[in-house]
Amino acid sequence: MAKSEGAILIVDDDEDILTAGKLLLKRHFSKVMTCNRPEFIPQMLADNSFNAILLDMNFGPGESSGAAGYLWLEKILDIDPQAVVIMITAHGGVDVAVEAMKLGATDFIAKPWQNEKVVATLSAAVQLGRTRVEAKTLRGTNEILAEVTATTSGQQILGDSPAMTQVMSLIDRTAPTDANVFILGENGTGKELVARELHTRSLRSSKVFMSVDLGAISENLFESELFGHKKGAFTDARDDRIGRLQAADGGTLFLDEIGNVPLHLQAKLLTFLEQRMVTPIGANVAVPFDVRVITATNVPKPDITNEANFRQDLLFRLNTVEITLPPLRERVGDVEAIARHYCHIYAKKYGKDEKVISPSALKAIKGYSWPGNVRALRHAVERAVILSESAMLEAVDFQLDDTPNQPGDMVSPSSANHLAGIALEPDLNLERIEKLAIEQALKKHHYNISHSAKELGLTRAALYRRMEKHGL
Repeated sequence: MAKSEGAILIVDDDEDILTAGKLLLKRHFSKVMTCNRPEFIPQMLADNSFNAILLDMNFGPGESSGAAGYLWLEKILDIDPQAVVIMITAHGGVDVAVEAMKLGATDFIAKPWQNEKVVATLSAAVQLGRTRVEAKTLRGTNEILAEVTATTSGQQILGDSPAMTQVMSLIDRTAPTDANVFILGENGTGKELVARELHTRSLRSSKVFMSVDLGAISENLFESELFGHKKGAFTDARDDRIGRLQAADGGTLFLDEIGNVPLHLQAKLLTFLEQRMVTPIGANVAVPFDVRVITATNVPKPDITNEANFRQDLLFRLNTVEITLPPLRERVGDVEAIARHYCHIYAKKYGKDEKVISPSALKAIKGYSWPGNVRALRHAVERAVILSESAMLEAVDFQLDDTPNQPGDMVSPSSANHLAGIALEPDLNLERIEKLAIEQALKKHHYNISHSAKELGLTRAALYRRMEKHGL
């Protein structure tokens, strides 16, 4: 009979029981370990992963109350609530074993045991253990997916300009492979949309697409979010938490804003890419996982290829295929199609009549530089659809600057002094002041979210929330 892939721990102070149990079970299971002193249990559970544990009810000569068994059963379940524990009791101690099952034991075996019953009981226990672990992993994965799905916008890649045709050609050729993809592009150019398209067209399309905004994760939570943690690993670790890397197992892992990760954390990412193993905080056992890695950054190419800013050995791991997304100002031919698409979407969303974009408005939005790219155009269209009382959208409805900033332009003195003059204005409404401050910060930093958030004293996530609130 072939061995089952199962790990068993036998805990008993009787060496004869340990020897007999190991000789019997090692013929049926891939790993069997023994322990003659229960105080060693916590360390053994920390260093190993067991599918089932055989635990004696009594330790020490003459003991028969089962008190020690109750105590160690409680400690094992406190360390690992998913543990499958089979109690070992002397013949006639069935009542004690039944009480243990009420406290969380899975089953019991009476001494002297029958070999066939022991093997059958342990086989069922191992399967139960696997089911519990799978259920726990699935719950953890679903929790993470719920967080990610809540922020998914359901947008699509739009445009058929030569620049976008080239991008789509790269997607067509790369998606069916498992190659790592590195996406470069300014904020708002659609890097996550490209990543999702690569996943949708891949052999992993039926699996998880896990998007992780590295720029929104603080350094002190970086390892916990990505690698997960065990209960009690640190002060706020009240439960086991599966990391996002493990939650993406079998699917696609999209690491956004990777260019903003500090060098010392880049080293940790490199290790996981090389080993494809993750060790949750507080655990001693590494867990293997299989993901396709897609990364993205808004950091300019010269900066990302600078060793002082980004580890080049990590870059080599990431950019098997490199896709550069053009800014909207370099694909003017797509502006009309994008604007009309979102006019239809937002008219339907807000229960408005279909809006038509006037010729003068089309000329205006095509001539605008759109420093926030497609995201900025989308917000401008949404705002215009909501606020316009006419069936035709005019240039004024898009609230464009008279002299929009071009890439690399310095902020004009009048614009730079706009914030400084806030205190002199009679309007002291905090909502409008906040909106103005955010607008000025975004323009100053050419819609670089990380830099704008830093100047405003906000996290990236907080800035995104305020931008949504003000329709920016």
